[in-house]
Amino acid sequence: MGDTKKPKKQYARPRKPWDRNRLESETKLKENFGLKNKREIRSAEAIVRKKRQNARMLLALTMEKREKQQKELLQSLEKIGLLRNSAGVDDVLSLSVTEMMERRLQTQVVRKGLANTMKQARQFITHGHIAINGRKVSSPGYIVRKNEEDHIGFYGKPITNANPETKAETKKKFEEALPKGEEAPANPEAEQAPIEAEGAQ
Repeated sequence: MGDTKKPKKQYARPRKPWDRNRLESETKLKENFGLKNKREIRSAEAIVRKKRQNARMLLALTMEKREKQQKELLQSLEKIGLLRNSAGVDDVLSLSVTEMMERRLQTQVVRKGLANTMKQARQFITHGHIAINGRKVSSPGYIVRKNEEDHIGFYGKPITNANPETKAETKKKFEEALPKGEEAPANPEAEQAPIEAEGAQ
């Protein structure tokens, strides 16, 4: 038995770490899905690889032995929305890492329109603003089940100001707040800097 304080890795390192094609595809995935590092890609690859291995093992069995195990495999993938009800073992072998990435909570938050970008969705989740069925989930890599898709929302008070203001809108509000006849400084932050410095002393 291993040490409980040191859990086993959920992914495996590639055999050729400096393969150009693989590095380019991983970089593209990392940018498109707003991942923190490539370990998140490794975890998704491990899940897909495990499902493919199970599917290949089923193909080597007889129909009598394969029926029950095949049903369990397909149902597990249907629950997380990777396969449809009419899918078969061949569909399991064609699964891709991109399809698994689409099932991550971070991606689903963007698809639901709760965040504008992947980076913003990750911030909402890690800061505890996203919940599923009223239960706060703070892991961006949480795999969303199919029956949970319609229950993703904000935890507690909804964040209504999800769209960031442009510089023009911010400047307009600042000018409206000034007394009449007084002009706004060219750089409001520069004018406030000495005041903040005096307060710090």
